Amino acid sequence: MTQKVFITGASGCIGHYIAESLINHTNYELYFLVRNPDKLGFNYKKRPDIHILAGDLREIDKFSDLLKTIDIAILAATSWGGKPEVFDVNITSTHQLLKSLDHQRCQQVIYFSTASVLNRQNQLIPEAGEIGTDYISSKYHCLQQISQNYPDFPPLRVLFPTLVLGGDTDKPYSHLSSGLPQVVSWINLIRWFKADASFHFVHAADIAKVVEYLVNHPPQSQQPEWLVLGNPPLTLNQAIAETCAYYHKSIYFSISLSLWLANFFIIVFRVQMAEWDRFCLNYRHFTYQNPVSPATFGEITRFPTLTHILAEFAPTSPSPSSSP
Repeated sequence: MTQKVFITGASGCIGHYIAESLINHTNYELYFLVRNPDKLGFNYKKRPDIHILAGDLREIDKFSDLLKTIDIAILAATSWGGKPEVFDVNITSTHQLLKSLDHQRCQQVIYFSTASVLNRQNQLIPEAGEIGTDYISSKYHCLQQISQNYPDFPPLRVLFPTLVLGGDTDKPYSHLSSGLPQVVSWINLIRWFKADASFHFVHAADIAKVVEYLVNHPPQSQQPEWLVLGNPPLTLNQAIAETCAYYHKSIYFSISLSLWLANFFIIVFRVQMAEWDRFCLNYRHFTYQNPVSPATFGEITRFPTLTHILAEFAPTSPSPSSSP
């Protein structure tokens, strides 16, 4: 019997890549729950066993009979902000969906959280729940509740994407990718500065490849798996140097932007910052233990370096009037 896969969030950036990967490289019967099918850029008519379910995650009860027959669930849908929707979707509806699955039949649930809720040891960071944005706070509290009620759910794999890039003419761009050209346009100024910070990034195509691998390789244990999605950590100074090398920009010297100087400008210019923004400014190193990419599972990572990302998304030159 062909296995059934239920997917939420297919209209988003990551969701489009996951949809294309499953449609083109698997033979599962696919069920996509989307609020607006008109936003789908992938060809869901390519196969007769692809089903588009027009509906809202907050009305998940309408699909309770179907959910009892699902073998694999991929929960990528999210609300980015705005009360009360963000908590209704990211917590209440997500839990209701999990409870609706038959944990005797469903082999696994792949649930998307965010790396912003973790500290450098891959543990939940309390500040995410206390002062995080509505989106981050809701993801934090959802994960807490899932952990407390885990025996009632099918085997769970929690994915924590780091900084996500992706998008093209047929797929929505991630927030980071849509803003990348503007950042690059400032490279002639940015190259003269350095700062103590680091991060991971991951392309949505590589996220989809990881999901495809996980779908084809069910969990071997009933214990939850936490997987941070990202390439190896990159310092901010390495990112600046790599971008300059890509655009053939020389760096003759760099001025250090220390934390005390940043705070000085915030005070002098009376910059208004939310508590979470100030926390991020002080935290600086958003790095995690054992990040995974397709290469972790013996697959090819399409976008392993920043240079690969720049070649895909950035303009051919920083700006029309850029100087050497």
